[in-house]
Amino acid sequence: MGFDRSMALAAGALAATVPLSILTSTILARAGHTDTAERIIGRYQLTGEGADAIRQVFALSSGTTATVGVFGAAFLVISVLSFARAVQRLFEQTWDLRPLSVRNTLNDLWWVAGLTGYLTVTGLVYGLLGRGRLQLGAAAVEAPVTAAFFVWSGWILTARRSTWRALLPFGVVGGALTSVYSVGATVYLPHLFNSSATRYGAVGAVFATLSALFGAMLVTVGSAALGREVRDELVGIARGERPPDDEVRREWHTVIEQARSRWHTTRQLIARHRRSKQPGDPDGPAEPDGPEAP
Repeated sequence: MGFDRSMALAAGALAATVPLSILTSTILARAGHTDTAERIIGRYQLTGEGADAIRQVFALSSGTTATVGVFGAAFLVISVLSFARAVQRLFEQTWDLRPLSVRNTLNDLWWVAGLTGYLTVTGLVYGLLGRGRLQLGAAAVEAPVTAAFFVWSGWILTARRSTWRALLPFGVVGGALTSVYSVGATVYLPHLFNSSATRYGAVGAVFATLSALFGAMLVTVGSAALGREVRDELVGIARGERPPDDEVRREWHTVIEQARSRWHTTRQLIARHRRSKQPGDPDGPAEPDGPEAP
């Protein structure tokens, strides 16, 4: 469930961020600032084919201008609002709230504006403090900023039905895990972009971006679930409730078994994919020696 929801959120984020990034690149280029492509390249220190692929996807060709027509603007608004509603459903289902759907559109628009501000602030943080291979200073500053944004996101997307206090564990967990993920992404994403661009060209940058977004959404979904559990435990402790001695051990055993099952399934799929590319695969479809006898 968490993996499926994370992939759905990543796909929605990709559909929303790519056209928005291209539009932002146009505005920044006309204002004389560094465009989105160069910001991504500088953030993850991309070089070679990975950097070239990012420029082909996000940057404008020299001598061209971009205009946004009515249908383009409508598509951009719909894609951004669709992503906002997907995040809204995550909060509503995690905190067992009645879905509001399009009735919460105004709050969704406020959240989109807040997301733009959050991305701008974190981009400035990494631009100013992103030193060294791991960029630990920027990741440390990012944690409280992300925690505040996560708490505010839950509050605004649930139409203020979830309190700040109820969302605080989610914010703390999400801020910490996002910083850890940012450090890992700083190390791994350059290799991912370069290898994908070498294999698929400019489309490889899109695949790599989707993979990076999937990781970020997986952190968000996991933080929401863990934050809700922590909040429930804190409420139970405040009421004097005490869980059975073996409850934590049983829940941990369940998580480990689910992780092992998914890892085993993933390894089988990878092995099957590799065998399908090798000639003479015994598990693949056998080629007929000749025409079948009637």
